[in-house]
Amino acid sequence: MKRVTVDLPGRPYDVVVGPGALGEVAALLADRRRCAVVSQAAVAPHAAAICGALTDTELFLIDDGENAKSLATVDDLCRRLAEWGLLRGDAVIALGGGVVGDIVGFAAAVYHRGVDVVQAPTSLLAMVDSAIGGKTGVNLPEGKNLVGAFHQPIGVLADIDTLTTLPEREYRAGLGEVAKYALMGDDALAAFLRERADGVLSRDTEVVTEVVARCAALKAEVVAADPEERSGLRATLNYGHTFAHALETTSDFALVHGEAVALGLVFAGELGRALERIDATEAAAHRDLVASLGLPVTLPAGARADALLAVMRRDKKASGGLTFVLRGPNGLEAVEDPPAPALEHAFRAVGVDVH
Repeated sequence: MKRVTVDLPGRPYDVVVGPGALGEVAALLADRRRCAVVSQAAVAPHAAAICGALTDTELFLIDDGENAKSLATVDDLCRRLAEWGLLRGDAVIALGGGVVGDIVGFAAAVYHRGVDVVQAPTSLLAMVDSAIGGKTGVNLPEGKNLVGAFHQPIGVLADIDTLTTLPEREYRAGLGEVAKYALMGDDALAAFLRERADGVLSRDTEVVTEVVARCAALKAEVVAADPEERSGLRATLNYGHTFAHALETTSDFALVHGEAVALGLVFAGELGRALERIDATEAAAHRDLVASLGLPVTLPAGARADALLAVMRRDKKASGGLTFVLRGPNGLEAVEDPPAPALEHAFRAVGVDVH
């Protein structure tokens, strides 16, 4: 078992990583009157480990998929919590992948103006990224995660055992976020992924625990320094995400998040190359790492640059135009409104029609 502390001023919390991490829930919530466990049907069997350790619990199920990330879902969940009698001093446990974590985290932020939440991620993507840091939210038809709140959990329980039943596509999608951390500039993580690729892809418990803990430590460091994206540092965690979120929206989420992030990383590498921020070798390293993890590096025919640009201009990081986080001589930086030829090069590199 590994522990990573998110050292927030006044309210630090631990990310517990390893097989059996859900067993830590009793120590974390032993003093709570009652706890609501919110999950989805596919992962609800993991709730037994939580409900058996606490005295007064209730399991609430929500729908699957990105389309469930809506204000309607939050409204329905909050009404069910109220009907059950959840009070402000109680707690909510988000048991599931990133969709569950985002919805439940946001509901916890607004229910009774804020109740404590424990994130219990059951997908690799959520373990390494979305469960840590308190960013919660739901989608609008106009874009992804446009309504949300910062609501830090009181703990994160990343139980590696829950990954054994994760469908192969979802597991590999989580590797898109793992690749992001490596390509943000963590050469040691990139080397580990190359050296232990077989263990990563076969879900070796020891290897995956190490990968999740390393990614969690990287995110914890950034979150502690910029918990609510005020300084711009935390925006660097969105490497590859401007393009990724636009892909998800324009494809009606036919691509899962990690696949879109993988393509976003290739796009970001090529855009950085076109702007001469990085060289061709470094841009190729983006493509090679993504491909080595079994993730897509080009889109199928039909994606259009004009539709993607329209969504990217509505991205949360944008300030009236286009904003990308890109690698460069000074590390990761926000780049505003890159010229059209550079964008066209990056679009073509991932198979997007620019006409």
